[in-house]
Amino acid sequence: MAMWDRIKDQAKNLQQAQGGRSSGGHGAPGGGHGAPGGGSKGSKAQLVGLLKSQLTSLKSELKSGAYRDASMAMCALVAAADGTVDPAERQHVESLILQNDVLQNFPPDQLRQRFNKHVDVLAVNFQQGKAEAMQEIAKAAKKPAEARAVVQTGFVVAGADGYVAPTEEQVLREACAALGVSPQEFGL
Repeated sequence: MAMWDRIKDQAKNLQQAQGGRSSGGHGAPGGGHGAPGGGSKGSKAQLVGLLKSQLTSLKSELKSGAYRDASMAMCALVAAADGTVDPAERQHVESLILQNDVLQNFPPDQLRQRFNKHVDVLAVNFQQGKAEAMQEIAKAAKKPAEARAVVQTGFVVAGADGYVAPTEEQVLREACAALGVSPQEFGL
C-alpha cells in the first residue's frame, strides 16, 4: 500500500506542476486538457509517461482476469471514443496493447480476442457497446489499485500519440465514475 501512496503523491505533484504551467490550471475555460497548441500538451505527455512508469512498477500485481478484461474494454472505448473505429485505429491500438509492458502478463491471443470483441460491438451499436464495456470496466472496482490501473492503461493508450482528445477524456472520466476513482487524480 505504501508504494501506491508514493505513486499517487507523484501524480499529484505532477498535476500541481501542470496546473502552474498551463493557462490558469484545471479550471480554465476550455479545461486546459491538451488542446493542440495549448500550454498543457507537454504536461499531458509528461502525465502519460508518469502513468506508464507507474503501471510498469505495478506489473507484478496486475495479473488478474478482472484487470485484463477491464483494460481491454477500456482500450476499446478509447479507440471508439469518437463513435467510430476505423481499421487503422483498431490496428494501432491493438499494437499498443501488445507492446504494453504490463499487459504482457497475459497471452496476446486473450488480449486480442477481448479487445476485438468490444470493438466489434462498439462498431455496430456504439451505445450498446459502451454499456457492455462499462459493465466490464466496473468489475475491476473491487480492488482500488486495479481500478486505477485500468484508467492508467486507458490514459496511456489514449495519449500514445501525445494528445488526449476530448472524446477520449470523456470516456476516461466515465470509466473513473464506474470504478469509483477520482478523475482529478488523472487531471481529468
